[in-house]
Amino acid sequence: MAHTTKATKGGETGADLPLAGVRVIEFSHMVMGPTCGLILADLGADVIKIEPADGGDKTRTLTGSGAGFFPTYNRNKRSVAVDVKSPAGLRFVRRLIDDADVLIENFRPGGLEALGLGYEALRATNPGLVYYSAKGFLPGPYDTRTALDEVVQMMAGLAYMTGPPGQPLRAGASVNDVMGGMFGVIGILAALRRRDATGEGAEVVSSLFENCTFLCGQHMVQFAVTGRAANPMPARLSAWAIYDVFDCADGEQVFVGVVSDTQWRRFCDAFGLGHLRDDPELATNPQRCHARDRFLPEIRALFGAMAHGTLMDRCAELGLPFAPICKPEDLYDDPHLNTSGGLLDVEMPDGAVTKVPGLPLTLNGRRTAVRRPIPAVGAHSVEVAREAGLSDADIAHMVDDGVLGGVIARSAAE
Repeated sequence: MAHTTKATKGGETGADLPLAGVRVIEFSHMVMGPTCGLILADLGADVIKIEPADGGDKTRTLTGSGAGFFPTYNRNKRSVAVDVKSPAGLRFVRRLIDDADVLIENFRPGGLEALGLGYEALRATNPGLVYYSAKGFLPGPYDTRTALDEVVQMMAGLAYMTGPPGQPLRAGASVNDVMGGMFGVIGILAALRRRDATGEGAEVVSSLFENCTFLCGQHMVQFAVTGRAANPMPARLSAWAIYDVFDCADGEQVFVGVVSDTQWRRFCDAFGLGHLRDDPELATNPQRCHARDRFLPEIRALFGAMAHGTLMDRCAELGLPFAPICKPEDLYDDPHLNTSGGLLDVEMPDGAVTKVPGLPLTLNGRRTAVRRPIPAVGAHSVEVAREAGLSDADIAHMVDDGVLGGVIARSAAE
């Protein structure tokens, strides 16, 4: 692995990380479940990803907008490819679960229960197990519906708030899948904390719909407080007088915010707008919000004559909120992310190295690290089977019978 900044300190095993010693069995695909497993893995847990023996997680081969899913959410995990529908495979997986602290799953309701891998069945032999399910809906009238990030964004008001009036638009990232996985981590850590005191595990469920409802709660409460429905973001009455994207002379765009009366006076002084600063009808932020149409054209013309770099330098000097309008691929060259360890070099199964965002936090001043590359299908099948106490002969039989899969599993067992 190529990443060698301070973000990698702590060793290959992550023994000094807070979740070292916690073993997680992950049955998941796509984004929500893998996000949960990724966070636990980055924090030091031993996350064993269970994949189908015949080719592995189908997320690996997604194209288009799904092409980045697997590389983004599966570092620091071990891959075991196993046919859980075979008796031998099911026995092996039960053996792993009985020695685990946490199980993650995000399949359709009842999917694991049909295999005898539901919470009630597993707690009988592992009462301390924390069993986490990532679902579309929490229990209720909708809980058998099929959910996607798009579905819940439409249902919970986020798409309505994001697009212009009459044109609902999903957010430009998998916000509910990722945040739903984060809530899963919160629930898992709370359950582990409780287990420390009682010895008892727990069943934890987070969901896409309730997650999106939580995201839109501020707009619900705005209605309760004001008696007026929140307008979609493109049509809203801004809470601040200047909170806009501006065109610059070089064809680039910059977002600029002026969010306090002190900033307004500083802004007017710096840009030669004393007549606006001294206008008594623009003295307070609420006054300015209602008068935006009067002064924004002048500011747009002012910024439109400036290069975007010059405008950003001026805003930085004044301490104003500002931002260039970046595309995701621009972040590979972001100086802050590259200096701070925010981008991690991760080796792909084919040997290529790519950068992925690390967890957005520090532990004692350090960013989390890449301890394991993105695993090939079944890369750790034999290793994990040996740790579970299976003999090499038993492992070889399972590989020959197609119970354990993956190229590495087969070559290691020969």
